[in-house]
Amino acid sequence: MKEIGLPDVRFHDMRHTFAVLSLQNGDDIKTVQANVGHATAAFTLDVYGHVSQKMQKDSADRMQHYFDGLQAGQK
Repeated sequence: MKEIGLPDVRFHDMRHTFAVLSLQNGDDIKTVQANVGHATAAFTLDVYGHVSQKMQKDSADRMQHYFDGLQAGQK
């Protein structure tokens, strides 16, 4: 890592960061599962469930914004 100018991090740390960023940026769970090499999507969800909870809240917020826009258009 030092030879290429990266901080002292473990390979697993980079893998974890990759998976989290993939999920946060819209990759579906099956794609992330395949990219990180997990045997099942269930395992990927178990490991990265905290990310999907944030994504669920973000989704709910987007839907609320959508519904608010519909109501505003009906007035």
